[in-house]
Amino acid sequence: MLVTERTLAREIAPAVERSLPGVEVLAVEMLSPSRFCVYVDHPEGVDHALCARVTQLLDDYRASYTIDVSSPGVERPLRKPAHFRAAVGQEVQIRTATPLAGKKRFRGAVVAADERHLRLAAGDEAVDIPYEAIVRGNLIDEGQVQP
Repeated sequence: MLVTERTLAREIAPAVERSLPGVEVLAVEMLSPSRFCVYVDHPEGVDHALCARVTQLLDDYRASYTIDVSSPGVERPLRKPAHFRAAVGQEVQIRTATPLAGKKRFRGAVVAADERHLRLAAGDEAVDIPYEAIVRGNLIDEGQVQP
């Protein structure tokens, strides 16, 4: 599903962003083989009307998929280098496609982010994670942090 997800993101993001000025497609996530969610943001906020406009733009996909369109929420998706640069100093959770440093799931603070990778600190450890290895990345809602 990761390949399909990335293909959809490459197709959908430019089309939506070109058609709806100010809208940023933060992520496209496959929820099942026949359903995906498009997370969008806008400087003036995301309301039902904006989600409906995005859904209408994606009509061609509705023959094959059920489509959800959502605001980013407090656990904002992070996929692009700019997203991670904006998250420096914040707690995130990351899942990679293949193991890095012996694991696929990471949780910690973003301490640096450039065009190719981010550096994540969890306690005394730091790990560099290339963006192309990331399957999921999200801010952690500080109000929901679990021990």
